[in-house]
Amino acid sequence: MFHRTHLLAGAVLLLGAASLSGQGVRVPATVDTLPNGLRIIVHEDQSSPIVTVNTWFDVGSANEKPGRTGLAHLFEHLMFMGSEHAPYPQFDRLLEAAGANNNASTSNDVTDYYEAGPVHALPLMFWLDADRMGWFLPVMDAKKVDAQRDIVKNERRQSVENQPYGLVEDYEPGMLFPPGHPYSWPVIGSMADLSAASLEDVRDFFRRYYAPDNAVIAVAGAVKRDSVIKLVKKYFGAIPRGPGAPKLVPSQPRLTADTMVTLEDRVQVPQLTYDFETVRAWDPDDVTLDVASFLLTGAKSSRLTQRLVYIDQSAGSVYASANNQHVAGYFGIVAQARPGHNLPELQTAIDAELQRLAKDGPSAREMEQARNSMESRILGGMETVMGKARLLNQYYIELGTPDGFQKDIDRLRAVTAADVQRVVRQYLLGPRVVISVVPTGKAATPGVAAQRRSVP
Repeated sequence: MFHRTHLLAGAVLLLGAASLSGQGVRVPATVDTLPNGLRIIVHEDQSSPIVTVNTWFDVGSANEKPGRTGLAHLFEHLMFMGSEHAPYPQFDRLLEAAGANNNASTSNDVTDYYEAGPVHALPLMFWLDADRMGWFLPVMDAKKVDAQRDIVKNERRQSVENQPYGLVEDYEPGMLFPPGHPYSWPVIGSMADLSAASLEDVRDFFRRYYAPDNAVIAVAGAVKRDSVIKLVKKYFGAIPRGPGAPKLVPSQPRLTADTMVTLEDRVQVPQLTYDFETVRAWDPDDVTLDVASFLLTGAKSSRLTQRLVYIDQSAGSVYASANNQHVAGYFGIVAQARPGHNLPELQTAIDAELQRLAKDGPSAREMEQARNSMESRILGGMETVMGKARLLNQYYIELGTPDGFQKDIDRLRAVTAADVQRVVRQYLLGPRVVISVVPTGKAATPGVAAQRRSVP
């Protein structure tokens, strides 16, 4: 999955305005705040006449309420439906005519939007973003909400109901997190909640979370900070502050016993999902858990990949990930069986490898490979102005400073084999969520789950 060679010296040649100084890798950036609370991060990179505008709103599915889930993702669609001075479909048409592109994404924690293209399109990007931030509500009506609601429902059908193993996305959050926890529902929401969302729900959500004081704009490319700030003041300065969005309090629950379920689905081979509750982003243990995930499945030589895919040949694929988010975190392992193999076989092998890693710890060679490959991944995210803009926003939201690149590298380099051994013992040997997905009609096959649910 990742390159094994240490790429620090070579990768820095690709980083544009990023520098390798006595303090390490740096991406120089300024942070300014308008009177209305809008924060602007500017990174100057004159290596190519392009620019990226990356806007993060501090709102995701975690900010929703039970019974009204899916609003954050619905807004990702609604924000492209036109504003007072740029009616639909002018947002896309004007950017395309200028040679630029755009997109958006929603997570548990944030919703981000970007535009990327030639630097001469920067005023247009700002004008379009400002118009939908400040003049969205006057043209938002029930017809537009209903149209995008139907599109999101269809997206849910494609990614959950009709996607092989997609049902896991519905069950996993509620099994990991107790009712009412901000992560206890899927990002895309439920069909019932999407149907229940009213025009007034949409308007209230916008007023609370799409205000300038709940947004951060990162601009990276062939720009000058003073010119950017002048444009931002021109286009965004008149937008009033919002009422103040409530901040979520970190809450990391702990499972007290295994929670298990078997789901029937229209699949050819069974799949096993393990989830362990761990820590939230930037906890001292989060990077160590990330290293553990690499040691398990990050390369062809990683432990679970070698054992299940190449030696036992019991799995067609296996993947581990440390999901460290703003409120809480979990560690996941997903393995799909090969034809002729079953989930108890996978479970036995996974348990054995976790026990072995906890008992003996990783070797020096494994640790070197993990650190080098993961450092290369950090540096790879800095190769483009789009990648830097996104990371500047992420570091600022999570750390309060945009240039967190060297801090990320430093904490990775500090992880020891003993640290990995400790976190595996502490987090990956205890109670877990176990989700078994089996072909329709095969729930009676001996498996790992104590409870069976047949899902149409």
